[in-house]
Amino acid sequence: MRAKKEGFGLLNYQVRIGLAPLRRDVTPRPGIFNWQKAEERAKRLTAYIKEQYADNNVSFADVAGINDRDIIITERDADLAAERFRDVDAVFIINCNFGNEEAAARLAGKLGKPVLLWAPLDEEFSPDGMRYTDSQCGMFGISRQLQRCNIPFSYLQTCRVEDPLFDQGFRRFVAVACMVKNFRGLRVAQVGMRPKPFCSVIFNEGELLQKFGIQTVPVNLAVVIDKYNEILTRRGAELEKGAALLRGRYELDELTEPLLKKVYAFVLLYQEIFREYDVGAISAECWTAMQRAVGAMPCTAYSILADKGYIVSCESDMHGAISMVLLACASLGKVPFFGEFTVRHPEEKNTELLWHCGPFAYSLKAQDSKASMVNMRQWFRVKDGRYTVARFEQDNGKYTLLSGVCDSAEGPYTFGTYLWAKFKNLPQWEKKLVEGPYIHHLAEIEGDYTEELREFCKYVPHLAPDSVDE
Repeated sequence: MRAKKEGFGLLNYQVRIGLAPLRRDVTPRPGIFNWQKAEERAKRLTAYIKEQYADNNVSFADVAGINDRDIIITERDADLAAERFRDVDAVFIINCNFGNEEAAARLAGKLGKPVLLWAPLDEEFSPDGMRYTDSQCGMFGISRQLQRCNIPFSYLQTCRVEDPLFDQGFRRFVAVACMVKNFRGLRVAQVGMRPKPFCSVIFNEGELLQKFGIQTVPVNLAVVIDKYNEILTRRGAELEKGAALLRGRYELDELTEPLLKKVYAFVLLYQEIFREYDVGAISAECWTAMQRAVGAMPCTAYSILADKGYIVSCESDMHGAISMVLLACASLGKVPFFGEFTVRHPEEKNTELLWHCGPFAYSLKAQDSKASMVNMRQWFRVKDGRYTVARFEQDNGKYTLLSGVCDSAEGPYTFGTYLWAKFKNLPQWEKKLVEGPYIHHLAEIEGDYTEELREFCKYVPHLAPDSVDE
């Protein structure tokens, strides 16, 4: 998993979670709402979660010291916890006995961050019939209070902390928190204008800002050309190394060989744009004005940039760039690619060619696939696996996030970078793309992140999840 590096231009996959154990505040008595049992649980559960899940991408804040019990009991404790959690990306409410719905909603409301609610399995039953925690029961009360306060939340099914169910649900929530963190206030550079015939990639810059806080940063093509030419003049040593990298990776045609430095110059160019404009992704014009202006194609440069952690969508597809950002965050830093629905398999009715002319990350290449460069564009097949397919899109002011999965399949050899993808019901995917509001440009990433994408939509007003297979 890739964490954010120093400087600008990469998304931040580091997620900090506030651990918020709760117990009910009542007069001490035997049986349910037992203070001692709840506090023992809080210590054990927070220690386990920190030990099992803290890594380079995930860190935690806790409530130790906010009172003499190290657990949230009152609304005043919730205020202190909110102050402690100012720098977290999400909060995990752990209901250690019946809990306190007022404190839970107060904490969640003050933070305005994604919330995960969980009740550990109630396991202790004494011979005299007494129960000690009733955590699940309290979870129902907390969830209803969150609903009444219009606080979106995720919930993890009641289980033991050691259960695989907990592991899956907690990791899913971390991914959702990462998506929300990077989506809010995202800046995407628009390099050049869209090609004239590409009406399908039209987007509404004002709506993205008003509805989601996503800022489009225009980068004039004249500025891009000046930067590119300066790189050719001043950064010869880096260009030589880049050309050597390309020679080592690919079989080259006669047209491409003398242009390798110019191809690699795009890598340095886009790194400058990421840094100078402080953006998390780029939507770029790539195949008309760019080639005419500088005499080279940037497709293979996008591949190199992808493996360095930069997200660039081709053909001026702003919504495509946003789709790639969401997949990268859902996976905590895997490399997405931008394969469009292109042709159906000639024989398999549920298999489709996900293709683009050469921008996919080199790290995605199938081991047995030959890598070549023809007219400055990569040719290779993507490695086998299961992939999430997604598209962020708009129609008449309504935004949706489509997601589904496909599996790699056998298919005819073809040019460019590509994956033959088998879907559960390809005719339904075709119908969805034809009838809209989607286009054939979709983002893909290895693994199944459809649950994460659907859950993410809970935290984004004006965005609804969508699916083909359900």
